[in-house]
Amino acid sequence: MDARPVLFFDSGIGGLSVLGAARALLPRMPVVYVADSAGFPYGTKSEAEIAARVPALLGRLAERYRPRLIVIACNTASTIALAAVREALDVPVVGTVPAIRPAALVSKTRVIGVLGTNATVRQPYVDDLAARFASDCTVLRHGSAELVELAEAKLHGHATDPARYAAILDGLFGQPGGERIDTIVNACTHFPLVADELAAAARHPVTFVDGSAGIARRIAFLTAGQDWPDAAGDGRAVFTASDASTDALAPALARFGLARRETL
Repeated sequence: MDARPVLFFDSGIGGLSVLGAARALLPRMPVVYVADSAGFPYGTKSEAEIAARVPALLGRLAERYRPRLIVIACNTASTIALAAVREALDVPVVGTVPAIRPAALVSKTRVIGVLGTNATVRQPYVDDLAARFASDCTVLRHGSAELVELAEAKLHGHATDPARYAAILDGLFGQPGGERIDTIVNACTHFPLVADELAAAARHPVTFVDGSAGIARRIAFLTAGQDWPDAAGDGRAVFTASDASTDALAPALARFGLARRETL
């Protein structure tokens, strides 16, 4: 059986939301999950820093783990470095982009919110997606590094304040036309991990969408016909920096099938 893993990559633990969807569709998939804890967070870094760091790091990871496919489970890294990674590596690479197209398909009011990191929401890539798939919609954006920290805190087992989620969403609802938002794109893979908290804090009922299901289907398509082990086995969580706080993540990692941890 082909034991080569699928490698999931993110700046932190946000990519677990993508891994969860992929695991549900491909339960025998061997997994290496890499959190670039030494470079975390990406959302506050410059485009130049991310464009230099991500291809070089993924090159090292590809040599070490020999994956059959790489998933950049990070919107910020994908919108900035996906093309460079694909050019540099001789392995299929799946990126993560804001789910504006699915949001446009379900929005009734034709006003969509895009909630991402600061680095993601300012990318021309988002302009292009909005023009191609939501040209008849008003697309409002808000960047939040704080929401990444809240998601990380939740998976570390810490309590978070509901008022902080409400304040972040006010960055969308408080914009002109924001009161008509009926669909919000979680344009950071961290954000689905706090979907319940966001829904509870919203001023009015909204639909939250993200790209995890579509990414899972893409992985299945690109690996169709390939052999899988009889069982996935224990997945591996890899961190690029040694940090005692990763011990607190053990229960969350185990829920996603990541029983082994190591530092790159």
